[in-house]
Amino acid sequence: MPTLFTRIINGEIPCYKIAEDENYFAFLDISPLAKGHTLVVPKTELDYIFDIEDAALAGMMLFAKKVARAIDKAVPCTRVGVAVIGLEVPHAHIHLIPLHTDAINFSQRKLKLTPEELAKIAEDIRVQV
Repeated sequence: MPTLFTRIINGEIPCYKIAEDENYFAFLDISPLAKGHTLVVPKTELDYIFDIEDAALAGMMLFAKKVARAIDKAVPCTRVGVAVIGLEVPHAHIHLIPLHTDAINFSQRKLKLTPEELAKIAEDIRVQV
């Protein structure tokens, strides 16, 4: 059965897409820690990020770097943090989170943004990619 992220990539579940190429896909987290919190996933469904072949993992990080630079330009923050937890969905993914402090705290309360707010943030970041 396809993962939630595969279903998003395939267009079966709507998302706020940021960027896509032949191998990777980036979209807004709908329960973000900060405005602009984006997930970067490989299109190939693998559960554990360190099971990704070396060249593909390097490509994923370069894709994430491009997206992070776009987030940094579009969303006021001190920098964009990166985290790999990999427990919530069995599909490897990278969190790109605009930082306003010096830490990423996944136990903090998630933001509740409207669909309009999410769409505007996604558009602002997409323009920069």
